[in-house]
Amino acid sequence: MSNTPQHCPGFEANKDLKSFTCKCPECGEELEIFSDEFDKPHTCKKCKKPVDFTQCKADF
Repeated sequence: MSNTPQHCPGFEANKDLKSFTCKCPECGEELEIFSDEFDKPHTCKKCKKPVDFTQCKADF
């Protein structure tokens, strides 16, 4: 039996992260962040406007 991991490195540290999606209020682009990034400032990749992820829904 080998000791090869059956999942990606870092999986254990990140397995409890939640994914959040939000549409940019300016251009409607759908954006995704993870729960460990929730309190950081975010900018839309498409229109470069700030996005308030506190107005987003959680995908559980």
